[in-house]
Amino acid sequence: MLKRNLFLGISAIASSLSVFGQNYQWKEAESGGYAYRYVTNDPTHARFYTLKNGLTVILSPTNKEPRIQCYVAVRAGSKTDPATHTGLAHYLEHLLFKGTDKYGTLDWAKEKVELDKIDALYEKYNKTKDPEERKKIYKEIDRVSGIASQYAIANEYDKMMTSMGAQGTNAFTSFEQTVYTDDVPSNALNKYIAVQAERFRNPVLRIFHTELEAVYEEKNRSLDNDGSLVLETLLANLFQKHNYGQQTTIGTVEHLKNPSLIEIRKYFNTYYVPNNMAVILSGDFNPDTAIATIDKAFSYMKHKEVPQYTFEKEAPITSPIIKEVVGPDAESVTLAYRLPSTQEKEALLANLIGSILTNGKAGLIDLNLVKKQKLLRASAYPYLLVDYGMLYISAAPSQGQSLDEVRKLIINEIENLKKGNFDNDLLPSIVNNFKKDVIQDAETYSGRANMLMRAFTSKIDWRDQVAYVNDIQKITKKDIVDFANKYFGDNYVAVYKKKGERTDVEKIEKPAITPVETNAGKQSEFVKQIQAMPSTPVAPVFLDYNKDMQKGKLGKAEVLYVQNKDNDLFRLNFRYKMGSLNDLKMAVAAQYIQFLGTDKKSAEQISKEFYKIASSFRVTTNEEYTYVTIEGLQENFQAAVALYEDLVLHAKVDEQALQSLKARIVKYRTDVKANRNQIMQALTSYALYGPKNKYNHALSNAQLEATTAEELVDRIKKLNEVEQTIIYYGPASLKQLTQKLAKLHKVPTEFAQVPPAQRFEQLTPTQNKVLFTDYEMVQAETRWVRNTDTYNPAETTLIRVFNNYFGGSMSSLVFQTIRESKALAYSTYGTYRIPAKKEDKYYMLAYVGAQADKFQEAISAMNELLTTMPEIPDNFQLAKGQLKQDIQTDRITQDNIIFSYLAAQQLGLKEDIRKKVYEQVDKITFKDIQAFHNKYLSHKPYTYVILASEKRLPKEELQKIGEFKKVSLEELFGF
Repeated sequence: MLKRNLFLGISAIASSLSVFGQNYQWKEAESGGYAYRYVTNDPTHARFYTLKNGLTVILSPTNKEPRIQCYVAVRAGSKTDPATHTGLAHYLEHLLFKGTDKYGTLDWAKEKVELDKIDALYEKYNKTKDPEERKKIYKEIDRVSGIASQYAIANEYDKMMTSMGAQGTNAFTSFEQTVYTDDVPSNALNKYIAVQAERFRNPVLRIFHTELEAVYEEKNRSLDNDGSLVLETLLANLFQKHNYGQQTTIGTVEHLKNPSLIEIRKYFNTYYVPNNMAVILSGDFNPDTAIATIDKAFSYMKHKEVPQYTFEKEAPITSPIIKEVVGPDAESVTLAYRLPSTQEKEALLANLIGSILTNGKAGLIDLNLVKKQKLLRASAYPYLLVDYGMLYISAAPSQGQSLDEVRKLIINEIENLKKGNFDNDLLPSIVNNFKKDVIQDAETYSGRANMLMRAFTSKIDWRDQVAYVNDIQKITKKDIVDFANKYFGDNYVAVYKKKGERTDVEKIEKPAITPVETNAGKQSEFVKQIQAMPSTPVAPVFLDYNKDMQKGKLGKAEVLYVQNKDNDLFRLNFRYKMGSLNDLKMAVAAQYIQFLGTDKKSAEQISKEFYKIASSFRVTTNEEYTYVTIEGLQENFQAAVALYEDLVLHAKVDEQALQSLKARIVKYRTDVKANRNQIMQALTSYALYGPKNKYNHALSNAQLEATTAEELVDRIKKLNEVEQTIIYYGPASLKQLTQKLAKLHKVPTEFAQVPPAQRFEQLTPTQNKVLFTDYEMVQAETRWVRNTDTYNPAETTLIRVFNNYFGGSMSSLVFQTIRESKALAYSTYGTYRIPAKKEDKYYMLAYVGAQADKFQEAISAMNELLTTMPEIPDNFQLAKGQLKQDIQTDRITQDNIIFSYLAAQQLGLKEDIRKKVYEQVDKITFKDIQAFHNKYLSHKPYTYVILASEKRLPKEELQKIGEFKKVSLEELFGF
């Protein structure tokens, strides 16, 4: 419900599950009294059931960890919104978290009387045009809503899910789908199914006007997002008749201002029917038990014909359509061609096109543009929908490069595709990489469930999905060239995103809303029944670092090892004890290496060789460490490591590559200073450490320009002389690993000295301060920042309970008060952050993103909670129970075991701290967290980090909060 991506419903099926060289057929079977279908050689072992009422149930059982990824998917989204009520499917998604006549209510009979009044008032409001009369009606809606809220219980759905140990409770809406997500413990499956069946039985549209305000805030966030503007402009011109382009998922401002509860119910009754829905489970469960439980719970649903969306065919685009939009973020070019839909035979070819153009290593755009640094960045993806598809290409210019030049570079690569100007071995290389992707996708419950869900909502035959890799092996270069020439001509839409001030921003004005009652400490009878359902407790499993991982030696280097017993993938890390705090140029060297070749191989040839063997390498530098990560199939382990080691030993200075890299870094720096998320991070670092801080600890542009190719290559070649730890997860034994690495990776007899790390001290504020940066936007984003004491492991349990209770989830005080009751924000939180190192300090970080005319109310609401923390006993017990259940079903596996060990080391811990937390959680009392709140947060000074438009939030208003400082972008970023 909080996290959405407009592309979630239209992502291409870039990889799919397959057992290579096998036959794939639909078969029928029966188990536990239920018939189902399955595809032979499907590694997900998915069973496809169709219940008597038409409900699709897809079950993919496995037992790696005691959890289940759950989806309830509906084939309904913004494509089927009424033209007079756009955004309706998305509204409905929000409202399906509000409960039914059985939960979310204290007294349904009394509440219904008031909700019927609200229904009628909204219909009157919808039809009224006179502004003054509308204000009067809304005031009455607000008054009656206040009465109705006395009988409502906010967030009961979230509380139910939290109490059963669910994680990832959310939902998203796109063009053709609305999907409700939960990740539940295996022992709570019966509870989950009971709740979902009730959820869709008779949803009640309660606490509507405050939830509507949250949607307003979501719309305002999209209005502040240049990416949303680009996408909407692109789609509107690519699809001039179809709702893919003519309606947005979130809806128009005009329709958001004039909702109809009657239309929302009509939409629910039309599309939320069993033959248009699927329940999808992937994880640790018995499929026979699961299907019987689902069948019984959802049997009340009645089959109903669903109207099919009809549309007029799009006219061909006969010449390029080029549009311009402006906004404060960095410049870019976005370009799209229409492609076949998921329902057409050519979908197989359409899906392949993206990897031929960009695959991160050896695509046409990768090699000819990115590797040669002819632009800042570029990527291409096919997005296939039920009615149409599109090839979506995004690119950003380098320093001094025009958007027209970028577009021409992209079009030139499209021409190369049409002429077949790519290596003959690119297609088999793509197949090899898809095979690796197959294994990676199957590793997680969420990966399996997500593919099954997409196939259902996109109406893709699962047999075709399973056979995908096998089928693309039959595609020839001629097939690709013919396809490209058929679909890619002057028939594209391009959007030039230019930097500038938007003058057409349409803002939703703040209505007068009286905070509603949330009845946070109360429960409906239905919730009590769910909680009383029997479940077998899951025993927690804690790490034993002496048993769950092995240690070895390669010369002076420590080897940390966990064996992969599931598949043939390996991940190898060389972790060097030198980061940007030791040497600012190391981060530049880490970028430079990807553009270098040797005396025998060019950078492009090296990329191709890695891609051929379905392997990759990357070098990254953080504050303290430089990591080299090499991954792929174990059969190619030696070849992949040898390729990397040869590059490091024989890297050849390339002056042109360095000059291009410098230009790209300077352009990136310009773009970063236009990105509001980056500005917010920079402001937060300023609040934590002061004017000189980790975020602006960077080379100046002059220092960057003075950096030579020789000194960067020298750093690359000498990196292996630095103290290092070798981290491996893969199928080889520890002995096999060290024997192979000894021949490939030479560890010095003595490690070289590195420059001492730069230290930054966290500052504790002594008075309220305001750090403000001006940014043209509709919203005002505010963070509260306060450093406290250094790390103390004894406080871990207390802190985790506090975070659950105070502001770490949708059932927390912060969310319920600021969003649910007062409708002041779409996004808000407040958590006490645990440091990564024992010498560092904790800090409080709270956040509210609200439109500027709600700023003072939002500030007051958060300050009130930071000053006085209300006691809600049921919520406190929920916070403790949530922590226990999370630990019970949490399984740290694969190389995460090693990284957990390394993280514990940094905190001075020798054991898995979750064990102590689990043992202590029941002993935590509300007095404990109240004392904690009083000691560290209440009546304490904070640094307020504020990003907003000074036109909407004047300096005089901010000075009332505390000592005011307007921080320039140069001060924030250091360049």
